[in-house]
Amino acid sequence: MSALARHPDSVPPQPVPVVSLRALSKSFGAVQALSGARLDLYAGEAHALVGENGAGKSTLIKILAGLYRPDAGSIELDGEPVRFSDTAAAMAAGIAVIYQEPALFGDLTVAENLFIGRQPKGRFGFIDRAAMNRRAAALFARLGVPMDPDRPAKGLSIADQQLVEIAKAISLDARVLVMDEPTAALSGVEVERLFGVVRALRDGDSGSDADAGGAAVLFISHRFNEVEALCQRVTVMRDGAHVSTDLLADVGVEELVRRMVGRDLGAMFPKQEVEPGEVVLDVEGLTRTGVCRDVGFQVRAGEIVALAGLVGAGRSEVVQAVFGVEDRDAGTVRVGGRELPSGDPRAAIRAGVALVPEDRRQQGLLLDLSVLRNATLPGRGRLSRFGFLIGGAERREAAEWGARLNAKYGRLTDAAGTLSGGNQQKIVLAKWLATNPKVLIVDEPTRGIDVGTKAEVHRLLSALAADGVAVLMVSSELLEVLGMADRVLVMREGRIAGELSRAEATEESVMRLATGQEAAA
Repeated sequence: MSALARHPDSVPPQPVPVVSLRALSKSFGAVQALSGARLDLYAGEAHALVGENGAGKSTLIKILAGLYRPDAGSIELDGEPVRFSDTAAAMAAGIAVIYQEPALFGDLTVAENLFIGRQPKGRFGFIDRAAMNRRAAALFARLGVPMDPDRPAKGLSIADQQLVEIAKAISLDARVLVMDEPTAALSGVEVERLFGVVRALRDGDSGSDADAGGAAVLFISHRFNEVEALCQRVTVMRDGAHVSTDLLADVGVEELVRRMVGRDLGAMFPKQEVEPGEVVLDVEGLTRTGVCRDVGFQVRAGEIVALAGLVGAGRSEVVQAVFGVEDRDAGTVRVGGRELPSGDPRAAIRAGVALVPEDRRQQGLLLDLSVLRNATLPGRGRLSRFGFLIGGAERREAAEWGARLNAKYGRLTDAAGTLSGGNQQKIVLAKWLATNPKVLIVDEPTRGIDVGTKAEVHRLLSALAADGVAVLMVSSELLEVLGMADRVLVMREGRIAGELSRAEATEESVMRLATGQEAAA
């Protein structure tokens, strides 16, 4: 049976929580991020924290990690009040946080990132690189993943960056392990492997030096199947405040969603049936040496085509080559019958192609610029007159798309880097949807987005297809692929392993092609 299919037995809490957060409040200017939030974490228990983007989850864990100081309220460790002056103080207390967005130093090696600030030293006080690499290799062996400790962190995929962060947290022998959307960029196989490690930490049999009673795990995720598979207790937050805390065995997913969003969502995958039109995107023989080879497919007007497969199969690399972010070594890309030059994203944009990238922070946004500037960046020519930007038109467009995607921010002039991860993703979507593309390429479109906005994004994609847009979607969420795609192209090791119609596509058929258990169609 799959590890994600098991619902763990409820674990009775210990008499005293390892960590208690009491009546926490925090504001940023006019924005009230937290208002009387509370949470108890117990040793040997995994506790889920759920809520929409902007509910205050990230602010809460940043206070726990010592990154922010609360305006009011208190933190208790083993029943005693504590104040964390900085992140080092929280780490010294045994609190390790794996953030949604990895933050590695690209010029350092994987091992250096793992042990930065606490590198093993030799006899004369110099860093013992051999010992550091051995410890790093042992950590990755415990995780069950191949990773060269001596390779630079720059160039690692999102999934590999996340695994480095997880290994770093494990190396701290944490008493409290906080995981903020750790599986957002991982496939099913990687998720099950990760959960095996987390269960071992939770149950106290991981071989670490942490308390034998097991670590307290705080797990933040928008994927309810993962919450059910790992956690015993769940807390719901909405608008910065505590809504409820229950044993998972006592509350269903529909009730949790209702508490999170305060409204009925309707269908999660509102796919409209559309008769496909003419071929809009035609890819033939696309090859990037060492990444993908001889990839070919078509996407018609009104059609949603999904690229599925395991992490590392080459899906993101293919769409980057289609858009021109990366050069292609061979092959052609045509939009509306016209061939696009290799490595020229400007030409792709002029042809009506838009790309919502996987890594929003590095590729999707200019974090120091305002929400307003980011949301209208590709359309600045259209919003200008005689070379001057029309401020009113720019504000109206940014506000309209922000409202359509339910983005939460203080002011349009706020820096995009101050938004939560999910709201940053909404601004990236708004930026490209405002260009009215003929071809919309979306790479992990709902990564880090709450369940309410997922449904809204799915409705939006379906409506765009109904209006004749050709949609090419990369997603690691099989339910999203099956729920939204007219056709599924499954990639394995840089090639198209097979194509499945909507009627043929099931979790089993996709995974068989992705893992090489079935011959290509």
